[in-house]
Amino acid sequence: MNFFQKIQCLSLPLILMYYFINCQKIPNPRSQQTSAQIDTKLYFFGGDLSYNDTLNSHDANITNEVWYLDLSRSFNTTALPWNKDVEMPVGHILGAPCVSPIDKSIFFIGGRMFVPNTANISLYSSIIYLFNPIISQWTTPNIVGFNVSFTRRNEIQPVIDVNGKIYIFGGSRYDDDDNDKFDIYNDMNIFDTNTMNWSTLPTSNNVPTSRICYTATLLPSGIILYIGGDDNHSSVSMNEIPAFNTKTYFWSTIKAGGAFIEGRLGHSAVLTKHENIIIYGGMFYNTTGTQAVPYIAELNTNTWIWSIPNVSKTNAPPSLSFHSAAIYGDYMFIAFGQTAVISPARINLINNVYILDTINYNWVTTFNQNKSIPKEKPTLNDYINSALITGISIGVGIIVLGLLIFGFLIFKK
Repeated sequence: MNFFQKIQCLSLPLILMYYFINCQKIPNPRSQQTSAQIDTKLYFFGGDLSYNDTLNSHDANITNEVWYLDLSRSFNTTALPWNKDVEMPVGHILGAPCVSPIDKSIFFIGGRMFVPNTANISLYSSIIYLFNPIISQWTTPNIVGFNVSFTRRNEIQPVIDVNGKIYIFGGSRYDDDDNDKFDIYNDMNIFDTNTMNWSTLPTSNNVPTSRICYTATLLPSGIILYIGGDDNHSSVSMNEIPAFNTKTYFWSTIKAGGAFIEGRLGHSAVLTKHENIIIYGGMFYNTTGTQAVPYIAELNTNTWIWSIPNVSKTNAPPSLSFHSAAIYGDYMFIAFGQTAVISPARINLINNVYILDTINYNWVTTFNQNKSIPKEKPTLNDYINSALITGISIGVGIIVLGLLIFGFLIFKK
């Protein structure tokens, strides 16, 4: 055995040990992180790691870590396949990422951003960062016409449409020196990721009241629904849902009926393949963070009726707020967050992941990748390719049959 072979033999156990140890790493409990799904990767960005800093006033508690779950293979929630990616340029909470439908890059809009490893230096700004998940690279795009009043805007939920336009409604702006002093907005800002142009729509009479910590869900029709949230220290009604039409730029209000759903903030919402909205968790605005009930509800976007699913309590998570929610196929993932009830001077954080089977409405501990692949609607090209393949197959069959008949006749003669 030569020298290089000996080096390889000695290096192999070290490499295997490194990867084994690295694979065992898991993220710390946190809340107020953001999440985004790209293909089979479910990303989590930033978050607040503090158990007692209820006002997020200490920069050292805000992380810039980036983690993701690989959904390309099956796994159990007791042994999650965590992976760590390159860190963000800043610590980040209370904002939201938008995944471009064009190149799948991620735009980070708003939130509170902190310079890592620097004491008491907070940006509290809404600089937009761009993350390329293919090469794990962060950049800052040049924006044309940026609205300076949007600086330091946070507690928002932007959405992006199929054309690459990001819609950002409302949010709050905190005072750098006093977190108890902040302004709440009800303006609509639009960022076109194709041209990098920023615009703010003029205020109209039918614009909803100012609010924060709501959910925003874009329907296939181009309507954005804004559910729940807080309007100047009071939870808004879940039966009067503001709706913004991204085609006409017109606001309307949808009257929802059915089961009584308490108002809340810090909850989540996902859109199922049947175009129903499942909301989870959330709390009232008060000093203890009282849990909102029911902890899970479903809104039918055809009938505008609220219902409370009969979900098994087996493997169910506690009622959470400021968590992450995503849907992949028929599975809804709930990750991180804080328990809705805040004990005196302490926040209970988690780093668990819970999975809801939205077909059977039960919490499961095993993610079956084979049963979770999203069913995509066939496109015109799919139909053309299918017809082309069918035509070629029939043509080849006819030619083969003709050759067999011709060969048989020749043989018989």
